[in-house]
Amino acid sequence: MKRYFLTGLLIWVPLVITAWVLSMIVDTLDQSLRLLPEAIHPKNLIGFSIPGVGALLTLAMILLTGLLATNFIGEKLVGWWNALLSRIPVVNSVYKAVKQVSDTLFAPNGNAFRKALLVQYPREGAWTIAFLTGAPGGDIRNHLHGDYVSVYVPTTPNPTSGFFLMLPRADVVELDMTVDEALKYIISMGVVAPPPRARVVTHN
Repeated sequence: MKRYFLTGLLIWVPLVITAWVLSMIVDTLDQSLRLLPEAIHPKNLIGFSIPGVGALLTLAMILLTGLLATNFIGEKLVGWWNALLSRIPVVNSVYKAVKQVSDTLFAPNGNAFRKALLVQYPREGAWTIAFLTGAPGGDIRNHLHGDYVSVYVPTTPNPTSGFFLMLPRADVVELDMTVDEALKYIISMGVVAPPPRARVVTHN
């Protein structure tokens, strides 16, 4: 009985958690329906709500915004909008910080989260996975002597929280695994290991 019960858990737990996460995402994206007049909400048009309509509306808005922002007029409007927000106290500092982070993370040619690393944390001899986020900047560079890198050490099983560290480049080990593989490894608490890759040996 114990064996059958555990087998059933292994089947149902991933399905339930996946459905729960997807439900949360869809429910959040469905909030975009509030932007529409009440008269054209699906519930008022056909008598019942359709989950996911707001998610489709959100995706359409994102695609349309990206399409408009890539032409000449759109670029001018985005520049005007950024200039307007930069003049509002409090909003200015928050918006600039968030925009810099998002620009770094989602830029096609950016280096943030492009490499998985192996670092010693929280003490020497204990190893964990981290992600390269760049190099120390500003006045920090004047106080760090040598070649340093900035890394993000995520927590398990929630990788959205973690620690920001600046380490000597010589103290980090670049891993031969993708960022997706590293994230799966972290979220699964080491259960779902990336497939081994054969190392190429060169002969002189």
